[in-house]
Amino acid sequence: MFKSKSDEKPKPGDLIEIFRGLYEHWAVYIGDGLVVHIAPPSEVAGAGANCVMSVAAQRAMVKKEKLRDVVGTDKWKVNKDLDEKYEPHPTDTIVKEALELVGTEQPYDIMTQNCEHFAKELRYGKAESWQATTGPYK
Repeated sequence: MFKSKSDEKPKPGDLIEIFRGLYEHWAVYIGDGLVVHIAPPSEVAGAGANCVMSVAAQRAMVKKEKLRDVVGTDKWKVNKDLDEKYEPHPTDTIVKEALELVGTEQPYDIMTQNCEHFAKELRYGKAESWQATTGPYK
C-alpha cells in the first residue's frame, strides 16, 4: 500500500510529489484516486515514473493512472509550496486541462520540460522545476 509523508488527503487540482530517491516525480491529482502525469514512453505501468532513466527521452505521454500505481512503494505528499508565490488556477480548470491532455504526446526535456514543469504549469500556469535549477538534475 502507498503511504503519504503526511496525513493530508489530496484534493482535485493538488500537486503530488513522489519521492524516488535521487529525484521526485510529479503528478496532478484529479480525484477518485487518479492522477495525470507526464512520463516518457519507456515507462512501465506500475513501476513508477523514472525520469532519471529517461534523460535521453525527447517525447513523453500524458497519462491518467491510479495514484497508487504511480506511487508504487514510494512515499509521496501533497505539495502546495508555490501557493504563496502564485495563485493556483481554479480546481475545475486544472482538472479539465489535465484531462484534455491525457493521451497526447508532449515534448520532454529533463531540464526544461520534465514532469515537475508539467504539473506546475497545470496548477499555476508557471512551468518551474527546482530539480532542474537547483536539485539533482543541475
